[in-house]
Amino acid sequence: MDIELIDPIMLAIPVFVVLVIAELIYARATGRAQFEPKDSATSLIMGLGNTVSGVLFGAVTLLWFTYIDQFGVFEIGYTWWAWIICFVADDFFYYWSHRWAHTVRWFWADHVTHHSSQHYNLTTALRQPWFSIFTLKFMWLGSILILIGFPPAMVAFVGGLNLIYQFWIHTEAIQKMPRWFEAVMNTPSHHRVHHATNPRYLDRNYAGVFIIWDKMFGSFQEELDADKCRYGIVKNLGTYNPFIVSIHEWWGIARDVAGAKSAKDALGYWLGPPGWSPDGSRMTSTRIKALWAEQQAELPQDDVKTTAPAE
Repeated sequence: MDIELIDPIMLAIPVFVVLVIAELIYARATGRAQFEPKDSATSLIMGLGNTVSGVLFGAVTLLWFTYIDQFGVFEIGYTWWAWIICFVADDFFYYWSHRWAHTVRWFWADHVTHHSSQHYNLTTALRQPWFSIFTLKFMWLGSILILIGFPPAMVAFVGGLNLIYQFWIHTEAIQKMPRWFEAVMNTPSHHRVHHATNPRYLDRNYAGVFIIWDKMFGSFQEELDADKCRYGIVKNLGTYNPFIVSIHEWWGIARDVAGAKSAKDALGYWLGPPGWSPDGSRMTSTRIKALWAEQQAELPQDDVKTTAPAE
């Protein structure tokens, strides 16, 4: 028997607003965080659009969860231990979903919206996509937990808690948390690395709540004082237009697929890594990191550069 649970994200929105204002005041008083009015306005508009999108398309996810619930292997109730296991398991699957969002262009087209800001503050956390429904993530993110036997309402609730946790880590106002916390949990320092475009930091720290997944699966990178984070995407958009921010990569996929010379090339443009091209003329994260590593190897140990290689 299922129960109805409130949406924790909707309850958290007023808290988000208060914290954004508090960070803005702190930034002006100390200079330890950076805000750009147009950039922040774009992020807030993207967040509003994401909320509207969630309301419009939420019924699709609800119908899907309700449908697959009948195929659950076990019938897990709302016990205290089930909540804990569900929360941890949801974060594990979030890690892999997030990792694929950086390595499969179709998913990156949706996720790139969140990375498009060249600033890093709490408004960046609200810069969310409008068309996630097209990735069909709702058909697999959370579905495994429901098929195991966790109630759909529980799965949806812990997924919301995961996203709420990630809000506070989008800031430069907090440098480091206590060592024990940094060792286990995702923190502002760890997530700054994830948003950085420095070659050293590209495609690192995919964690939602627990940074242990990155340490287990080889994607962890510590933030280094000698390599200050530069934010945005490899080729920044140069616009604050929320519609362009939202659809630019979808349009790029459509253009590339339409101009592909073969079905294989079309598939590569669609499901290959961001930056993939048949002739290798574009720069994927893997290639950027490889060229940077070659440059580092050729430099004297005391003269290590942190800039990206020229295209």
